[in-house]
Amino acid sequence: MDAMAVRLAQQVSERAVDWLGRLRGRFALDREVPEHEISGESLKALGELALVASVVIREAVAGPRSAGTARSLLDFAWREFDEGALLWRLQSHTPGATHAMEFYSHFVPVGYRHPGLDRLAGTVLGTRAARVVEHVPSRRLAVWAAARRIGVQPPSAASELIDRTWLGGTPEPWMMDADNAHGVTHTVFHLTDWGDDPAGLPEPLHAYVRRWLPVWVEVFRETRFWDLLLEFLMVGACLPEPMLFPTVWKEVTEAQHADGMLPNSLTTPPMEPERAWANHHPTIVAAVAGTLTVSRALSTATTGGSRA
Repeated sequence: MDAMAVRLAQQVSERAVDWLGRLRGRFALDREVPEHEISGESLKALGELALVASVVIREAVAGPRSAGTARSLLDFAWREFDEGALLWRLQSHTPGATHAMEFYSHFVPVGYRHPGLDRLAGTVLGTRAARVVEHVPSRRLAVWAAARRIGVQPPSAASELIDRTWLGGTPEPWMMDADNAHGVTHTVFHLTDWGDDPAGLPEPLHAYVRRWLPVWVEVFRETRFWDLLLEFLMVGACLPEPMLFPTVWKEVTEAQHADGMLPNSLTTPPMEPERAWANHHPTIVAAVAGTLTVSRALSTATTGGSRA
């Protein structure tokens, strides 16, 4: 077990969760507009808050304070989504959209369910339209993964979707840009269910990522693009044989603000926490990446498996 990686990742994760807990009111949805006009960015942010809380709860490696904060964040997000009823109404209003089901799927693994949305998801994802939705390839994998978490039949087989992704083509690694990097990380996240099923990453992709991940990590470390760097650290923790990058985690701890926020690296964030909320995404990624790094390091040490 890499004790340094565990210590630093735990520190980053717990501080990030604390920051999210203090600013959770900023994730509240706008109730002054009709439900179908709530901004997509607001819904996405609340869905991401549910994701980080569910991963922290699922992995069960956080200390009591962070674990309690994660549970309170998940309860908060569930209430904001009207205990699933708002997501059901949004899905009913626009059946061809998939975001409501994707957000809902983050609640399901930790015991939050809405029977009506379960049934509606099965109906919508069973249509011919669901098989030809014009999402980018990694988003189509997101729908596939959400269907599996909800417990309904995905509209397409994973094998049909993987080859259409940038990662599935195992292209020249130097052709990666920021957009492709996001696609690569999320292809890994969806295939491994955010690190819960490392074996879900097919062996050819595992070999490709394992070879080039250190290079990509170094690129985003040098550019101090913390958001994508943390996503790639998360990728390392999702691999069947995890790669944990302890020296990079040291730089992440130095970049993290004292209050737990991670900057987006594109601008210097304001000091006031309320105004710095625009940095919630890298802070969310930090919480998930740190949690998965700790969990995989501990599980690898327990099972005696190999680790890079």
